[in-house]
Amino acid sequence: MKTAVLYAGQGSQVPGMGKSFYEEFSVFRDTIDRAAEYVDFDLKKVMFEGPQETLNETRYTQPCLAAFAAGVTNLLRSEGFSADAAAGLSLGEYSALYAAGVFTEEQLIRATAFRGAAMQKAGEGLETKMCALLGLDDEKAAACAEQAASETGKPVYISNYNAAGQVVISGLLPAVRRAEELALDAGARKCMELATSSAFHTPFMAEAARSLGPYLKGLPLGEMKLPVIFNATGSELRPGETVRVLLEKQVVSPVHMSQSLTYLAEHGVTRTVEIGPGHVLTGFVRRTIRGTEGIVLDEADDLKQFLKELRENQ
Repeated sequence: MKTAVLYAGQGSQVPGMGKSFYEEFSVFRDTIDRAAEYVDFDLKKVMFEGPQETLNETRYTQPCLAAFAAGVTNLLRSEGFSADAAAGLSLGEYSALYAAGVFTEEQLIRATAFRGAAMQKAGEGLETKMCALLGLDDEKAAACAEQAASETGKPVYISNYNAAGQVVISGLLPAVRRAEELALDAGARKCMELATSSAFHTPFMAEAARSLGPYLKGLPLGEMKLPVIFNATGSELRPGETVRVLLEKQVVSPVHMSQSLTYLAEHGVTRTVEIGPGHVLTGFVRRTIRGTEGIVLDEADDLKQFLKELRENQ
């Protein structure tokens, strides 16, 4: 059985995330305590207490989710668990690279804090929105976005191919609203607004990409010890590609999550372990690839059960 670890992205954050892990596992607790030293805000307070409005601010969301991911990853490592591949949704890609040995723990937290601040700054002053179109295929979603942009004269883009039948559009508010109307007319089951602060993975993030480039160039990266499936391509690193360039590209181009999941399945992955909070990615797996077992590690009890089964099968 091949196993891939999947790391949640922005939108999954919720006050109290990681609190049960923090209370029960010293490895997780030590990770979060270290992470708190790498940022310029009270990371533990924001993670464990919120409020939601504060946690939703991109500059806080990203390092908090990365700290959660690092803590659970370190816990799994301490128990001898190893995966066959890793992937993450947007921000989660940084945690996947940590799991693969490309980033150190400190680099992960500092890089996501930098990225979060850069992305928040890039979106300031813009009336934008991200919305998931449920029950519409990629082609129809793209057609709705294109028509809405034409009718309103405002840009709206496809920013995420999350799963079969779930595409995210992002752009200026009038265009997104019109695209939602067109999507419902075209047969979409629902249009769901996302808990993000700007139009990520679109040209609106060009300023953030320009900031990320030099920042990433200055980071010494470790050897990749685990295949990582990249958002920008839906594939492993290919000849001529570099981690730094793909991470810079990622913020301004669509996330190919459904393609990444298909790639994993085509290369023998039959089990995914989602490192949350939440179970969004496991839902994407169910919609996109069949015959794959999905495990969610959202709370301490989830991890205890997973470790129990892991030991029994060793």
